[in-house]
Amino acid sequence: MKNRMRRLRSSETMRSLVRETSVSRKDLIYPIFVIDGENIKNPIASMPGIYQYSIDRLKEELERIDQSKIAGILIFGIPTKKDEVGSGAYDENGITQRAIRFIKENYKDMLVIADVCLCEYTSHGHCGLICDGHILNDETLPLLAKMSVSLAEAGADIIAPSDMMDGRISYIREALDENGFINIPIMAYSAKYASAYYGPFRDAAHSAPQFGDRKSYQMDIANLKEAIREVEEDIEEGADFVMVKPALAYLDVIREVANRINHPLVAYNVSGEYAMVKAAAANGWMDEKRIVMENMIAIKRAGAKIIITYHALDVAEWLAE
Repeated sequence: MKNRMRRLRSSETMRSLVRETSVSRKDLIYPIFVIDGENIKNPIASMPGIYQYSIDRLKEELERIDQSKIAGILIFGIPTKKDEVGSGAYDENGITQRAIRFIKENYKDMLVIADVCLCEYTSHGHCGLICDGHILNDETLPLLAKMSVSLAEAGADIIAPSDMMDGRISYIREALDENGFINIPIMAYSAKYASAYYGPFRDAAHSAPQFGDRKSYQMDIANLKEAIREVEEDIEEGADFVMVKPALAYLDVIREVANRINHPLVAYNVSGEYAMVKAAAANGWMDEKRIVMENMIAIKRAGAKIIITYHALDVAEWLAE
């Protein structure tokens, strides 16, 4: 027998030598939740190990992040007050803006990606303005642009629109440029599906819609070709990064997008994917380290360059070992 594939699997050294896909700490982005108030570290029941932090407690988490040597963080703010137009999203003294300034004052080299969406800030929980039960697209764009500029002014390194309104990338790009932020990149949530995997995140960010769902603006879970159109349109409008969200149930989408574009591709390993692993590991049904690392490899192998994941700090520790 001339060909024995097992020759290249005989030891860890040999397997490492021929390994096709790897995960680095610099591939990882860690989401964090910052909440209005003082002395707050709220555990999120559906996401073991993840917390909401008030700004005065944020250093506890930032120190771990800094020591982990991961690429950066994705920040979500949770305001005390919400209204119909999500005014806290674009308030220069809003929770997210204040948190970004705090981070940059204490960890100036930490990469901060700022999520742009109204859902955490609106009383109705939708990602745009509403009228008679309908989510308004064009009327929402100026507010998303205003939010983007305020986050850039606070010190955000990357603006990440997650709202899925049509045309928002060009609108935000124009607003950033007009306000002198021509060098701030946009990380577009391009193929963001209307997924059931977001449930725990909505607990964490207090962002569940108060009526209906988000299927009229987030993508249908059955569609692949539409994802390509969304990605291509965002690139045409000026996106610097594009994203597929969720990751594990959409590896085919990640692969298809990766085959078609030359832009950096981001995959978001979302809250529900995280929660399922944590629940199974807590029950002794799976080896948490092995399954998480296998998931990370799968996402990279599918074609993602960057992975946003709540496992980031654990993965960084395991890689350091």
